[in-house]
Amino acid sequence: MSVRPTPLSPSAVVSALRAAGCVFAEDEAELILANARTPEGLAAMVQRRVDGLPLEHVLGWAEFCGLRVAVDVGVFVPRRRTEFLVRRAVALAPPHPVVVDLCCGSGALGAALAAALDPAELHAADIEPAAVRCARRNIARWRGVAHEGDLYAALPAALRGRVDLLVANTPYVPTDSVALLPAEARLHEPLVALDGGADGLDVQRRVAAGAHDWLAPGGHLLVEASEAQAPAAAAVFEASGLAAQVLSCDELYATVVIGTRPAG
Repeated sequence: MSVRPTPLSPSAVVSALRAAGCVFAEDEAELILANARTPEGLAAMVQRRVDGLPLEHVLGWAEFCGLRVAVDVGVFVPRRRTEFLVRRAVALAPPHPVVVDLCCGSGALGAALAAALDPAELHAADIEPAAVRCARRNIARWRGVAHEGDLYAALPAALRGRVDLLVANTPYVPTDSVALLPAEARLHEPLVALDGGADGLDVQRRVAAGAHDWLAPGGHLLVEASEAQAPAAAAVFEASGLAAQVLSCDELYATVVIGTRPAG
C-alpha cells in the first residue's frame, strides 16, 4: 500500500530555504506554498530552490510591472529594475505605437508595454528558442508576435522605418565580470543573455548601428546599462545618428539610455 508523504509544514519550508542561504526565506516560502498543488509538488519545488534554481524558475513565473509573466527554466529572469525602462518607454509612446522588444527573453518588456499601451502592434525577437517559446505565450494576449533570430535579422522587413518604440534589454555584463554574478544567474540563465563582451556594450553597438533604419522618424531606442557604462553607451548612440540621453532611477538602481531618431 502506498503511503502519501506528509506535507512539509510552512516552518519546515522556511528552515530549508534559510539553510540554503535564501535571504528572503519567509517570502519565498509563502510563494512556494501558495503555488504547490500537492505535497509531492511542494517537496520538489523546495528541493529545486535549495539546489539553487532561481525562484522564478521554481514557480514558473515572475511578477513584472504588475503582470504575472511566465518564465521557463533556462530563460532569462526579468529584473525589477527594468521596470524603469518600461516606464520611460510608456512616457515616450505615441498613440497606437509599433513596439519591438529585441533580446526579449520571456517577453516581459513587450507584454508590459502592450498592457500599458493597448492597442499597440507588438513584435518580440530573441536568438534563444526557449525564450521565443516563452515570449509567445506571454504576448499572445495582445496579439503580439515573437520571432526567432539574431536581432534585426529576426524581424519582418515590413517593420523597417515603422518602429516607434524599440526596447532592447541587451546583455551588458562585461565578460570578465560574468564569473562574479550570483550562481542563480551564472548557472541557470543563458550566457548569451548575460555576457555583453569585453566592455559589456558589444550587443548594444549592434543594436544602435541598425536602429536608425528600423525606427520611425522620431522613434526611440531604449536600453539598460550600468551607471558606469551609460556615457559610453550614449556615445555609441550618437555615433549611430541618434540623439542620446541618460536617465537614472535611484529607487530601482536602474540606468536607461535613450536614443531618438531625428524626426526630420
